[in-house]
Amino acid sequence: MLFIAIGAVIVVGGIIGGYLMEHGQLGVLYQPAELVIIGGAALGSFMIASPVKVIKNVLASLRKLLTAKAHGKDFYLQVLTLLFDIFSKMRKEGLLSMEKDLEAPDKSQIFQKYPEIIKNHHLLAFICDNLNVIVSISVQPHEIESLMDIDIEVNHEHELVGAQSINTVSDSLPGLGIVAAVLGVVVTMGKISEPPEVLGHSIGAALVGTFLGILMCYGFVGPLATNITHMIREEGVAFQMVKLSLIAYMQTTSPQMAVEFGRRAIAGNDRPTFNELQQNIKKGGGGKK
Repeated sequence: MLFIAIGAVIVVGGIIGGYLMEHGQLGVLYQPAELVIIGGAALGSFMIASPVKVIKNVLASLRKLLTAKAHGKDFYLQVLTLLFDIFSKMRKEGLLSMEKDLEAPDKSQIFQKYPEIIKNHHLLAFICDNLNVIVSISVQPHEIESLMDIDIEVNHEHELVGAQSINTVSDSLPGLGIVAAVLGVVVTMGKISEPPEVLGHSIGAALVGTFLGILMCYGFVGPLATNITHMIREEGVAFQMVKLSLIAYMQTTSPQMAVEFGRRAIAGNDRPTFNELQQNIKKGGGGKK
């Protein structure tokens, strides 16, 4: 949220600053009627193009963008340590020992140690659903991998709907700005008998519509859609971690090696080191190999 606000200030500051350097008059840019035309048309076209589910998805994406905490090293360590705890228990006590934990993860002693994961309902459901399949059905690693690939793809496409819809609105804004400008020209034609300074001011006001449409597209709404897309891709890392770790564990890999597969799915500075993961496992009381 902070960087979004800072970015918006930089966009507005850069444009207004450059405009003033050219001795432009700020009063000409204040055209509320143009904003009503562009904003109202954009909102209306969005509602025409979007079923109720899509509108709810967009609102949820915007709310998540403004309020959700970005996943980082600490969160990924929680996921990996939870998986290590689960694998250790299944290896020591058998697959069926996880049945009660999976039925009510919020009451499970294993899951309760990781509140951030319990709050992440999609990731929690992904972990529990696939573990239930492993516990309840005699399934091969390649079969559970296919199931998880389908789950990840469907969830990813669902989450992207909001970003795609916002991006569609963004693409329409320059055109709607032209609509506002054309209406301004129509108004100007009604003043054709007025002095040149009046006509000049009216034409300038009309051109502000084109300016606002392009600015809103490339300066605000488009980047907002891109930010949501990045957020969704970042959330997908945790799902890939779980997928790789589960498959590795099913291939008779030790719990420590299984979570190492998951660790390698993390890129950049968010990836914990091998020693950081091992220390977190010991601190979390995940059990022995």
